[in-house]
Amino acid sequence: MPKKLHTTLVNDTHHSGLRFAKRTYLPRIVGLGTGSFCVGSVMIEHTTPGWLWLLLFINGFIWPHIAYWKAKHSSAPFRSEIHNLQADAVFGGIWIAIMGFNALPSATIFAMMGMNNISAGGKSLFFRCATAQITAALALLFVAELPFQPQTTPFQLYLCLPMIMIYPIFLGNVTYRTSRKLAEHKQAIMQISVRDGLTGLYNRRHWESLLSNELESFRRYRHKTTLILIDIDSFKAINDSYGHSVGDQAIILLAQELKQTMRAADIIGRFGGDEFAAILPHSTKLQAKRAIERLQSRLANNLFPQHPQLHIHISAGIAECDDTQETPTQWLNAADHALYEAKKNGRNRVEIAE
Repeated sequence: MPKKLHTTLVNDTHHSGLRFAKRTYLPRIVGLGTGSFCVGSVMIEHTTPGWLWLLLFINGFIWPHIAYWKAKHSSAPFRSEIHNLQADAVFGGIWIAIMGFNALPSATIFAMMGMNNISAGGKSLFFRCATAQITAALALLFVAELPFQPQTTPFQLYLCLPMIMIYPIFLGNVTYRTSRKLAEHKQAIMQISVRDGLTGLYNRRHWESLLSNELESFRRYRHKTTLILIDIDSFKAINDSYGHSVGDQAIILLAQELKQTMRAADIIGRFGGDEFAAILPHSTKLQAKRAIERLQSRLANNLFPQHPQLHIHISAGIAECDDTQETPTQWLNAADHALYEAKKNGRNRVEIAE
């Protein structure tokens, strides 16, 4: 693997891990903070040493910041954060054992941690952390010979309510925002896969798939459909005389004028380089020709204020769909041949395929 590519992949993995750690930071603050009240509701009704109260405070209110700092400064933040989640599970098991498996606080802590682990890493992380939590709880219960006291008092129930009510709502909001971002990223990727980066029109691959659909539609419903191929005249001369930036600007301007001239139902794509294509459903070849003539009139205006002598001229080939075109390639070839004739006959003109 090239060194530059390897470095890029490592950086992407690092940034992804940092985002993951940041995503779990706030849920950990809220979850462990409210969870401390669940544990404290049991400990306060029994004789509890001061060092255990200090440990509860550290775990509930200081550990979330230590965990985030640890992941943030790790060379592998994602792996570090997974270890943090496992540590959360072990601590959860310890508190469940110290509470003597008190029913409601124990079930609340187990359920909320499970919810957090599923949202963070799916079923795999949930089972790993649940196993660690149960193992820690049972081991401490038997090793320290702690009493088994599953009864929940009304006072303990009330102090569990903040976690039961607040944490699911907070985690749901975090999950919702994450899903929104993923949906936006997915939409952006879909746009990249079907759109041309320079003009925003359909790229050739996607446009050709739409061409196949229109051919099938013609065969089924027998409605008139016309294909147009458009090419900028003397485009190489524009690049040579004015530079590639002006050439790109010419392509962008033509795309904009195409969108202004054609109907919303027309399917416009950048076919490659300075060549464009449009499918006009429910249109005859004469209607398509009039559309190109309107486009030529718009292009006759001065579109380059810094280069008033520069005008965009186009040639176009038109092919109306009929029964002789059995494949999209044959339909394209008919329009391409008409475009060739337009170029051969002097350019800046429109030819219709026979």
